[in-house]
Amino acid sequence: MRFAFWVSLSGILYTYAGYPVLICMLALLRPRSWKTAPIFPSVSVVLAVNNGVALLRGKIGQLLDLDYPNVQQVIVVSDGSSDGTAELLAAVHHPRLRKLILKEHGGKAVALNAGVAEATEDVILFVDIRPQIAPGSIRQLVSNFADPTVGCANGELVLRQDGHEGTSAAFSGLYWRYEKWIRTCEGRFDSPVGVYGGFYAVRRKLIVPQPPGMILDDMFQPLSIVRQGYRVVVDTHAYVFDTWPRTTGGEFHRKVRTLAGNFQLIQLAPWILSPRNRVLFQLVSHKLMRLVIPYLLILLQVSSLVLFKDSRIYASFALLQLFGLAIAIAALRYRIPLLDPIASPASALLVLNTAVIVGLYKFLFTRGPLWKIWNSSKPAEKGSIPGKEELPPETADVAPAIAMREDVYNDPRQ
Repeated sequence: MRFAFWVSLSGILYTYAGYPVLICMLALLRPRSWKTAPIFPSVSVVLAVNNGVALLRGKIGQLLDLDYPNVQQVIVVSDGSSDGTAELLAAVHHPRLRKLILKEHGGKAVALNAGVAEATEDVILFVDIRPQIAPGSIRQLVSNFADPTVGCANGELVLRQDGHEGTSAAFSGLYWRYEKWIRTCEGRFDSPVGVYGGFYAVRRKLIVPQPPGMILDDMFQPLSIVRQGYRVVVDTHAYVFDTWPRTTGGEFHRKVRTLAGNFQLIQLAPWILSPRNRVLFQLVSHKLMRLVIPYLLILLQVSSLVLFKDSRIYASFALLQLFGLAIAIAALRYRIPLLDPIASPASALLVLNTAVIVGLYKFLFTRGPLWKIWNSSKPAEKGSIPGKEELPPETADVAPAIAMREDVYNDPRQ
C-alpha cells in the first residue's frame, strides 16, 4: 500500500505540475527559434461542415473576404448534411469557391481528406465553421513558413466565458490558459503534440491522408508533420475567437469525445508510440499520462485510507481528497457564488477525469464509427465574440470589427 500510495502520488504530481514545469524550463534553457518573414504563399482554405446551414452563408462570405491577398481557393465540404447545407452550397457561386457535397455522412476525417484532395495551393488552412478569424491573422500565421523547417503553424484561440456555469468557465478559463501555456512551451522547445483544430495551416506537400473515422485530426496531422522531420509551431499573435459549451454537460460531452479520440489515435496510428517519434516524451507526459490519472487518483484514495492510522501524511491525503471531492460535487450540484471560484477548478478536475473513464468505455464499446458518439449541440446565443475588454492587449484594435458579427453559434462539428 505504501508503494501504491507513493507511485500514484508521484504520477499525479508529475502529470499536472512536474511536466509543465519541466517543459517550461526546457523551453527557456534550450529554445529552438524559427524564422518568420512577411511572405505570401498561396493558400487553399478547407472547411468541413455537417448540418451547418445556420452559419454557412456568413462563413463563406467571411472566407471569401479574408484580408490575406493570396487565398486562391475556398473549399467547403458538406459531410452528408441533411439540413439544407448542400442546397445552400449549390446556390452559392464564386470563382474561388470549390464545393464538395458528400451524400453519406462519413465523419470529419473523410470530409477533410476530400477537401485536401481538391487543394492545389502551397499552404492548406484548416478552419471550422464557428471560430472567427481576426484581421491580419492569416498573414501572421503563414509568416512562419518563411522557415523551411516549419511544416505546420497553429494560431491562438481566445475564448469567451459570458454566461458559462462555474465548471465550464473553469475549462475555458483556467484550464485553457494552462493548456495553451504547455503547448506554447512545447513549441518553443520543439513541437506541440496537438494544435487547435479550428485554425491551423500546413504545407500541402506534407499533408498525410487521415484514417477514415479519425476524431483527432488536430493531433494526427501535427504528429505526422513531426514524423517527416518538420516542426509544428504556435503563433500567439494569430488570433481566432470562439466559445466552448456554456454548460457543464456540454463540456463533459466535448471532453468525452476528445478523450475517446486519444485512445482511437493510438489504435489507428500506433507509430506515435515508437521511439522514432521525436516528441514521444512530450506525447506521453502531456497526453497519455492523463489517461491513467483517474485510476491513480482512485489508487491514492484507497491506499491513503488503508494507511490512515499509520501516519499523519496518509491521513492528511485521505482527508484532503475527500474534501476536494465534496466541494467538487457541491459545485456541480449547487451554484454558490462564494464557493464557485474555489470549487470550480475541483469540479472541472472531477469532470475531466470522469470523462477519461467514460471516453475509454465509449472507445471500447461503441458500435460503428467512434465519431458518432458526439451529439450535435443546439445553437448558442448570438453575439458570442469577445468584447474589447476581454481580449489580450495586442488584439484590442481588432475587437470592434469582430464584435459586430452576430451570427456565431456552437459549431455542430465541435
